[in-house]
Amino acid sequence: MGKITREKFKTYGNVFDNFTLRNLFSLETKGYFDTLKSPVSTGKEANIFSAVTKDGNLVIIKIYRLENCEFKKMYDYIKQDSRYPSIKPNVRQVIFAWAQREFRNLLKAREIGVRVPMPIFSFHNILVLEHIGDEVAAPQLKNYVVQGEGEDLYKKILKQMRKLWQGGLVHGDLSGFNILVHNNKSVFIDFSQSTTTKATNARELLDRDIKNICTFFKKKGVNCSEIEMLEFILKE
Repeated sequence: MGKITREKFKTYGNVFDNFTLRNLFSLETKGYFDTLKSPVSTGKEANIFSAVTKDGNLVIIKIYRLENCEFKKMYDYIKQDSRYPSIKPNVRQVIFAWAQREFRNLLKAREIGVRVPMPIFSFHNILVLEHIGDEVAAPQLKNYVVQGEGEDLYKKILKQMRKLWQGGLVHGDLSGFNILVHNNKSVFIDFSQSTTTKATNARELLDRDIKNICTFFKKKGVNCSEIEMLEFILKE
């Protein structure tokens, strides 16, 4: 199976099913990446690796686990998305749709001018994404902003949240973990929970995003108000 072997993944403490391994081999063969470099993060939903292309560029490989303990939560979210009216509580169907939805959300976010990683390819439970950063991944917001700083970055993030909502999307999982900072600009990541503003749970997700971001920046000494944030985002 080429460079993609079960032993290779065991070195990262992960064991993937043959279906996923075949898909990785297919993506490698088609030239989407040449060599897996290192694990970036391991979660309940997905494992994320950096990889190198034949041209020496870095990309991100996001692999959604097919044996996913978050499956029921994923189904509860996606069934409220009007873009997936016929989704059934089938594990693979939901996970494939979940990955596809993140890809679509990233495309939409870029179209409306929000800074997000460029989605390169989606294949079943695997996404190939733009690498944000230089030789190493850009830092998460939680590791970038220190006490007493962050006013400028807070304003930039708020404008991105407004642009996203006005463009018809809500992130749904914004936090210090899901925003990267590169060249002093915020980059939103992890769009799997993102949905359209027409979804039945859109306002609930927006309120949660606002609370998370305001709470984070308040702890860093930035003066913010959830009410004022909401008014700014919703104002036409």
